[in-house]
Amino acid sequence: MRIVSVNVNGVRAALRKGMLEWLDEVGADVVCLQEVRAPQDLVAAQLGETWHVADHISEQKGRNGVAILSRTDLSDVHVGAEALGDSATAATHTGRWVEATVESASGPVRIVSVYVHSGNVEKPESMADKYAFLELMTARLEQLAAAHERVVVMGDINIAHTNNDIKNWKGNLKSAGFLPEERAYVDRWIDAGWVDVHRVHAGDRPGPYTWWSQRGKAFDNDSGWRIDYQLTSPALAAAVTDVRVDRAPSYDTRWSDHAPLVVDYSL
Repeated sequence: MRIVSVNVNGVRAALRKGMLEWLDEVGADVVCLQEVRAPQDLVAAQLGETWHVADHISEQKGRNGVAILSRTDLSDVHVGAEALGDSATAATHTGRWVEATVESASGPVRIVSVYVHSGNVEKPESMADKYAFLELMTARLEQLAAAHERVVVMGDINIAHTNNDIKNWKGNLKSAGFLPEERAYVDRWIDAGWVDVHRVHAGDRPGPYTWWSQRGKAFDNDSGWRIDYQLTSPALAAAVTDVRVDRAPSYDTRWSDHAPLVVDYSL
């Protein structure tokens, strides 16, 4: 089973730039999208004929949005507050969480597509929203681990976990996405048993990165951040056979500022 996660940076633009051709070529069974930034009917119209779709569209027009695309039926779909359990928190209705179950030859797999806030240290309210969401996410991870043997939580976490996950780590020690308080959440998840299969597969070395700023020569110089993850239960991590970042060959052939994270599982 090939499972892919990618922040599309706006599905309308991504489709115009070659996303559909990539979907045809990648051979995925499940694709999780983040930052869809489109109405639900547009997502269904563009992708629903080929894929089974579950999505969580933001109440803020043109913002955020997550989706799960599957070649087979999706069941037990939950979005936002349904899953995270706090309807009073703004993050639960701004298109940041969708989960569903797909069947594999080895049994059900619980799939989550998540888009964590980017945050901005110059806007304290944005960091407060990010930390509130991370608390809800941490609680939900505990529930998922207890309820499902095979589960993968994937998406744009907007946190570079260690120095290996950001090219210019010295220059970003006080930047959102690399603050000690943010990185501590990833520590907590891994300590609780979640497996960062990309890092495990890549080993103790810089990169491979999954996002590059649109400014300057970040992509050409591979001055990136690894902020897209597939976090799995131990049983699912044991089934991983290959992990790769589907990095475009050149800046002008990209259809997003993120690159897809592609993981193959023997299921």
